[in-house]
Amino acid sequence: MNTHKQLIVFFILLVVNALLAAAAYTLLPASQLNPTSAPLLEQAARVPSWLLGLANGGIVLVLYGALGLGGYWLSRRAGLPGIYRPGAGWRAWVLWPMGLGLICGAVLVVLDRLFARLGNWSGFTHPEFPLSIIASATAGIGEEILFRLFFMGLWAFLLNLLLRRWKATPIAWRIANLLAALAFAAGHLPSAMVLFNVTSPAALPPIVLVEGLLLNTLIGLVAGECCVRDGMVAASGVHFWTDIVWHVIWPAL
Repeated sequence: MNTHKQLIVFFILLVVNALLAAAAYTLLPASQLNPTSAPLLEQAARVPSWLLGLANGGIVLVLYGALGLGGYWLSRRAGLPGIYRPGAGWRAWVLWPMGLGLICGAVLVVLDRLFARLGNWSGFTHPEFPLSIIASATAGIGEEILFRLFFMGLWAFLLNLLLRRWKATPIAWRIANLLAALAFAAGHLPSAMVLFNVTSPAALPPIVLVEGLLLNTLIGLVAGECCVRDGMVAASGVHFWTDIVWHVIWPAL
């Protein structure tokens, strides 16, 4: 019965993410679809935005649905909660992640200003409102399905097989969390490469590379720890509220 409830929650989040992804694509300016590829940009301009949004939502349903189901299977067999920890309650699922996310968002702002001053640059850019809210929600769901539920679940499963002889499952979880956080940080480098119009992370200014990796690894570790304790729902809450401070509140100040 618990598995059925977890899967119902997962599919609700998946559908919400697909709908938001479709809406985000219709709001995204054509110039941002692929800034480095003029031919693709010209082709995209000929396609109705609603059709692009529908296709994007469908891709999200299929891709994240498959990864999420696989990650749920792997994480449960590694001893992790999966989608959520039964019986934890709204404080663990909603309130605690919201508080952590707000704190993490404030930390990001402070560190970004520090790195910007050290590197003599303006800092990372943010999506325009209301796209910033939609982007925060889609990242909070989609990226947590990918990096926490699937990637961390996969490594936790493999490492648990390797270490269970020594009853080191908690160690396997923490190593998996670190690997997922590093992958999460690396996954944000392409946006920095677009911002600086370079084709390799090595071509980024060192201060930008360090900031991007450090800040995203930090958020990944916090979200991952919540995932270990209370499941993907808690990790999504941390991610969402971090992005609300970082992408929505801070640019409006």
